[in-house]
Amino acid sequence: MDLNAIHYFFDCCLGRWSIERTYHYLRHQLVERSHTDFYVEAITPELRRQVLADNHYPVPEGRDLDQLPGFQLRFQTVSETGEEVSQELRALFVPRQQQGEVLTGDYLRDRAYEEARPIISSFSYNANHRELLMTTPYTQVVSVDSITLINPNLRIRRILNYQRPELDQPLDTLRLVGFGVEQKILEGND
Repeated sequence: MDLNAIHYFFDCCLGRWSIERTYHYLRHQLVERSHTDFYVEAITPELRRQVLADNHYPVPEGRDLDQLPGFQLRFQTVSETGEEVSQELRALFVPRQQQGEVLTGDYLRDRAYEEARPIISSFSYNANHRELLMTTPYTQVVSVDSITLINPNLRIRRILNYQRPELDQPLDTLRLVGFGVEQKILEGND
């Protein structure tokens, strides 16, 4: 399995990001803007092991644990209504298979966005499009989050939160749609 492309993606994601987003709450016909300061750092070997332990996830056989892609991040968001949200989390990506330029696997966090608990999700990474797609089934919604790396200093984000369907039913009821432009803050451009 070739992890070079996804390692490049995560290497580009390290640093400080300034993020402008628009959220469309479909149930309430409400549109809201927000600004987020996002700080992404490399994940340490100790934190990789802790994310696995928090999720009761076995160490992948035949894999160098320290080569698994991941990050630690913290962010502060302020909405146009003045609501503030801060969070820190650690994430680890465990590739399971590769078909052509698409890598798929499990996405583990020590703390989920929607629910404050460890969680295992799924991911796919398309090296041709430099797009990371993460799908997380929460209790009430299923979140499909896309990050497309345009260049090392610019990402486009798309967040789709669906009402969680009955077992084996399609995702077809959107509750929230979010769009974001994420720009890296370069040294000296603060």
